[in-house]
Amino acid sequence: MRNSSVSAPQAVTLSDMEFETFREFFYRHTGILYEESKRYYVDKRLIERFHATDTRSLREYLNIVRLQPSETEMQALINALTINETYFYRDEVQFESLVQSALPEIMANRRREKVLRVWSSPCSSGEEPYSLAIQLLERWPAVDDYDIEIYGTDIDTHMLAAARRGIYSVRSIQYLPVSVLRKYFTRLSEGRHQICDELRSSVTFERINIMDVRQTRTYRDFDVIFSRNMLIYFDDKSRRIAADAFYDALRPGGFIWLAPSESMSRITPLFKVRSFPGANAFQKPL
Repeated sequence: MRNSSVSAPQAVTLSDMEFETFREFFYRHTGILYEESKRYYVDKRLIERFHATDTRSLREYLNIVRLQPSETEMQALINALTINETYFYRDEVQFESLVQSALPEIMANRRREKVLRVWSSPCSSGEEPYSLAIQLLERWPAVDDYDIEIYGTDIDTHMLAAARRGIYSVRSIQYLPVSVLRKYFTRLSEGRHQICDELRSSVTFERINIMDVRQTRTYRDFDVIFSRNMLIYFDDKSRRIAADAFYDALRPGGFIWLAPSESMSRITPLFKVRSFPGANAFQKPL
């Protein structure tokens, strides 16, 4: 019989040296470099993993992560530490620039081929790729003339599972027009809504670490990439790796949108800045 008086593991406080060791370890695996300002967040999530694995020191925990053949704990650690902040129609003007300005140009250069390939990375819990799908259906007059392939990728497997389920809180859908909500969602209990089966099946969700060239080299021939609020968590070296991956993934003449606060021009000279009404995009030259 278990003794109910046994207490849970005591909280562990990382030393400055341990925090630096872990920060470098996580950076090597993900490209994400946490600053000192994120110390509390990292400590809290890491200590939760200590308790989950019944370890009591950073050294003991990292030994488990490194030696586990299945990499299950490495993925659990990534899931715990990645930051996911998103909602439908976020920075909607960027979607408008895609439909109204970029797509006509892309299609004019394509002529015969009737396939449009779109990549959302990181896709988090799916709001961005589903927003792209809805915007194309609602605003692009030529949508029925093309086969549209939309991919959503992320390093966080919990978020990918949520994206496939397509169930969202009131906060996630708060900026959607009522007409869109009624057309593409089913209302569930407690204010939640689930996106329709047709849209859920239209997006392919996959796990990708953008720092892993072996994974990203399979992503090619995209016309459109949305990668918003990822590069802000990277240092210069990681940003260049990501920029190179996106450049290689795009067709000549293809476009990538970053968050309004981000700029590809500060990372690499490979892309051409394109100014559309209300939003900038970055184009791979023809």
